[in-house]
Amino acid sequence: MGVVDRMFKLKENGTTFSTEVLAGVTTFMTMSYIIFLNPAILSGAGMPRDAVMTATCLSAAVATILMAFMANYPVALAPGMGLNAFFAFAVVKGMGVSWRVALAAVFVEGIIFVALTTTRLRESLVNSIPVSLKIGISSGVGMFVTFIGLANVHIVVANPATLIALGPLRENLPGVLSLAGLLIIIVLYRFKVKGGLMAGIIAVTVMGFALGLGDMPKSFMSKPASLTPIFAQFDFSMVATPAFWTIVITFFFSDCFDTVGTLIGVCGRCGMIDKDGKLPNITGGLMADAVGTVVGALFGTSTVTSYIESASGVAQGGRTGLTALVTGLLFFLALFFSPLLEIVMTCATAPALIFVGVYMMSDMLRLKFDDWTECVPALMAFFMMPFSYSVAGGVEFGVVLYTLGKLLTGKIADASWMMRGLTMFFIFKEALL
Repeated sequence: MGVVDRMFKLKENGTTFSTEVLAGVTTFMTMSYIIFLNPAILSGAGMPRDAVMTATCLSAAVATILMAFMANYPVALAPGMGLNAFFAFAVVKGMGVSWRVALAAVFVEGIIFVALTTTRLRESLVNSIPVSLKIGISSGVGMFVTFIGLANVHIVVANPATLIALGPLRENLPGVLSLAGLLIIIVLYRFKVKGGLMAGIIAVTVMGFALGLGDMPKSFMSKPASLTPIFAQFDFSMVATPAFWTIVITFFFSDCFDTVGTLIGVCGRCGMIDKDGKLPNITGGLMADAVGTVVGALFGTSTVTSYIESASGVAQGGRTGLTALVTGLLFFLALFFSPLLEIVMTCATAPALIFVGVYMMSDMLRLKFDDWTECVPALMAFFMMPFSYSVAGGVEFGVVLYTLGKLLTGKIADASWMMRGLTMFFIFKEALL
């Protein structure tokens, strides 16, 4: 334990071995859906589902363990939702290119990320964002997480007249169970019961089975499928075409600002952001994310990125890379126990996401509302993440409004050169791309 404590600085971060293990398990439980959903999406691009499941587990395990040792952050990584849908439906089906070309684009994107991280350009990007925007981004990630939890169990549904609406709870047993699970978690946290999130997940799972919402698997173990059909299956035949680089650029910027927003949100809630608004070890975190994308492409999956569900582990008390290490090892074990994971229902993880999102939104208490050029951009970042269903979208709105607000009020010196450059890029992107 002494070695583990020194390696991950447990005492220094005010945590314990048991807390970190519990946090790692909680993070894994809330994001284990990707093990089944990513293969379902990428199979739509013609990729073999079983092989993609193996690639999903391995890429998540490697990238998350890298995050543990390179940055000591309690952040887990896996093939990103949204990015995998873009890969399958916009690139492969929409543009008519093969999945091998799309994998090559992801691989190139990852190499670019590694190069930029080596030059510390991405570190400068994260540290250039002002404290007020970091608060808005962190809280916005929380609101986004809550929205995802509510939408996953159809408590919030699409509506053609009002865009979103309250779902019919009388016909939504999973939604009612999720609300019951949320109450359980609230009560457990009120009385400071350790492991409240995990207890809530287990309680709802048990209730779900008792009410007939799930079936026990016939077996609890499985043999991992071979990676051979998709391992390093790159097709660079389109590398000299504009279409290929359009794909690369889209992957690149979506992943870049998703990662920036997630790291600020999750690590900021841990209290890692210092008084100057900087994140320690950010280069290690960004490098783990970049290498994860390269490794993921080699294994045969879409862009690997940092997951906002990592906030569930932080809410459980996770503060160091030991949380990420536990999550990464569980992704590796999932290769052999995937039938067991299917026991955990969406309605069991939804209350954890809802609670975690609320927990993260409390960061807004630190926002100063006496300067409109600081609070409005932060609030726009906060609102745009769930409303645009994009962490990157929230970052974009916040950055542009912050810089232009400072410019028009004679305080442009408050916006760094990096912020000004980002603003020009975002305006150009929306106007011309």
